[in-house]
Amino acid sequence: MAVRAVRGAVQLERDEAVHMDEQVGALLTAILERNGLSPDDLISIWFTATPDLHSDFPAAAARKLGIVDVPLICAQELDIAGAMPRVVRVLAHIESDKPRADIAHVYLGAAAALRKDIAQ
Repeated sequence: MAVRAVRGAVQLERDEAVHMDEQVGALLTAILERNGLSPDDLISIWFTATPDLHSDFPAAAARKLGIVDVPLICAQELDIAGAMPRVVRVLAHIESDKPRADIAHVYLGAAAALRKDIAQ
């Protein structure tokens, strides 16, 4: 079993905790489903949020999905002029037999513009 990394992102419409939970939950669910993963396949997850998001920790959405025994960490994205606002990014480390080229990176909604080269 190899260690792989899965990327993803979602842009929030507004900075509200309930909305963040919904959107980050949808992102994590899509990452798991599109890669045929279960929470047992997760090693760790890094979350970053743009500086304009401060209503909640993105990792709280993972806990609400039942991802409770996986190390999670949140950090703030760099504050770059012109960057897309209200974005939560994910870098999940997983165990998978899939080749690196078959990993499905998930960019939901407007966040697909961030990585047109790998967005599915």
